[in-house]
Amino acid sequence: MKSFFDTNKFIAQINEMCSGESIEYIDAVIVWCERNNIELEFIASVIKKDPLIKSKIQSEAEQLNFIKPVGSRLPI
Repeated sequence: MKSFFDTNKFIAQINEMCSGESIEYIDAVIVWCERNNIELEFIASVIKKDPLIKSKIQSEAEQLNFIKPVGSRLPI
């Protein structure tokens, strides 16, 4: 693994994948890690530091019932 990691480049690539390939954020992160041979555990620490990506992944996980909703939400 490279000793230098560009967080902004990672976030830009994930956003590009999600907008261009109509893929969900959770899947985009997994695909990106596989393509770049980087462990998901390392990327998890990067995601925790970025509130936008973190909230999008959390929202998807809640919709897919992977996790329980953190707060109360109004039904839509």
